[in-house]
Amino acid sequence: MKNFTKYFLSSFILLLFLTGCSSTTNQSSEDLFQYKGSFIGDNSAVIHIIEQLRDAEKFEKVSLETKTAPYGMTIKYENMDATIGESEYKKTAIYNASYLFALINNAEWASFEFEGDTYTIHKTKLQDWYGKELNDFTNEEELDGFIQEKLQDDSEVQQLFME
Repeated sequence: MKNFTKYFLSSFILLLFLTGCSSTTNQSSEDLFQYKGSFIGDNSAVIHIIEQLRDAEKFEKVSLETKTAPYGMTIKYENMDATIGESEYKKTAIYNASYLFALINNAEWASFEFEGDTYTIHKTKLQDWYGKELNDFTNEEELDGFIQEKLQDDSEVQQLFME
């Protein structure tokens, strides 16, 4: 009986340990499109989306503009790598804005602050630049591939930010 109790207790502890280790969430594997249809006023959804995008580890805070239309947000990043240039900041802003606009129904603009540089992107201008509605995307693979293809041309990236 003692051996059975030891065996049972050891197995139970091992099972708890393995279950506890496997239940940790891997944020990078979270499906971003579960947030499709979110609204700018849903702080939790907005933050979960931002935490899955480029430079999420540098994400400091977000300010949501929900009182008057057009609705938008300002996202601040800190401790960015000093070797990252303006072009990379712009690519990150485009990439992240694309996901935010694809997933958040009423987001019309997004500003990104990187170490003193601020880049604002408006949904209509970004969609015109792409030539496609961002709401049409239904999964990460499709949207990511589309964004990456467009970001390959630095002159195109610069064109989006010209006034």
